[in-house]
Amino acid sequence: MRIRKDRVIIAILILILFIFLIFKLITFTFKIVKTENYMDNLSGYTEEEAVNYANKFNLKLEIIKKPSKNETGKIYDQSIKEGEKINKNDTLQVYIADIIDYNKYKVNELGNVPIMMYHGIHNTEAKYIGGNVDKDGYQRTASAFRQDLQFYYENGYRMIRLNDYIDGYIDVELGFSPIIITFDDGLENNIKVIGTNEDGSIIIDPNSAVGILEEFKAKYPDFNVTATFFVNGSLFNQSEYNKKILDYLISHGYDIGNHTYSHVDFTKTDSSNSIKEVGSVYNILDEYIKGKYVNIVALPFGSPYSKTHDNFKYILSGTYEGVNYNTKSTLRVGWEAEYSPFNKNFDKTFLKRIRAYDNDGVEFDIKMNFDILSKNRYISDGDKSTITIPSSKSEILSNNYNFEVITY
Repeated sequence: MRIRKDRVIIAILILILFIFLIFKLITFTFKIVKTENYMDNLSGYTEEEAVNYANKFNLKLEIIKKPSKNETGKIYDQSIKEGEKINKNDTLQVYIADIIDYNKYKVNELGNVPIMMYHGIHNTEAKYIGGNVDKDGYQRTASAFRQDLQFYYENGYRMIRLNDYIDGYIDVELGFSPIIITFDDGLENNIKVIGTNEDGSIIIDPNSAVGILEEFKAKYPDFNVTATFFVNGSLFNQSEYNKKILDYLISHGYDIGNHTYSHVDFTKTDSSNSIKEVGSVYNILDEYIKGKYVNIVALPFGSPYSKTHDNFKYILSGTYEGVNYNTKSTLRVGWEAEYSPFNKNFDKTFLKRIRAYDNDGVEFDIKMNFDILSKNRYISDGDKSTITIPSSKSEILSNNYNFEVITY
């Protein structure tokens, strides 16, 4: 009888031990599950609420305030996205919308925009004033071109595509100004090929225009490096690489435009030849990069010098060898910055450019033009879908793009 009691006691003890182990296992499992926390969406939280949230989950909080159109004082973005696992001591960055002080940044999206006109870039010493290789300053040294780019960057300019400017799409950070780079003539030193890699891709001379631009792209990613190259019938004078050069430019964020077949002076030719000069280059570009070039003509010699000239209409549209063409914009040779695309005086069909040369600060050289621009340059509000201007400039606004207008 005693043996049976002992067995009952042992069984009870085993049962108690089993229940205890089950309880410990459940508790341990619950603790594991409980410590796996996942990020919430903090959009709309205040700074105080963000601090409380970070303390609750032992997160290291970094609060970043940026000017924004979002509801001020509230979080609009976060570094750890909703649903991501969070652990103790993880760093959480939250972005809080701050009031944009347009006066502080001197925002003026009716200010002028520089379209810089370059031709050749030569890895040689300057022979004339500053970085000029030729007397008139159409040819520039590689060293001077590097200095130009550094000057633009350090003075708060950021590159945009010419085509975007024409379309009113100006995507530039708050407080910075757009600048456009163009090259005429399709010279070999614009993108000189010095060989090919094993895979057949081209190797670019680092002292050619594109080589220098790519150098700056790597050094300053926020510079948004781009340019538009206007070519003649011989493209870049390296016929064996025509396709590869054009593909390289397009794939690296550059644009190709039309500079007429033989660099014609439109004031010294007839309508038939005007059509041939423009249409033939469009046809050549169709052969290599159809649908990937821009329908913009850089006018050789800046001719004709007036839109009323008989040949101007043939630059804008025509039919050559059975192919219709339409040109959205033309570029002149001189001499100063152009209007904002939101200015009522803006005319995309006949745009002025700045000759990128040195002349001791006179006759509209780089220094003179940027001194002028310092008094009335386009300064972005950081939002490509709005037009922000001082209220005093409202009378010159033309909102053809139907953007929201903000005045202050």
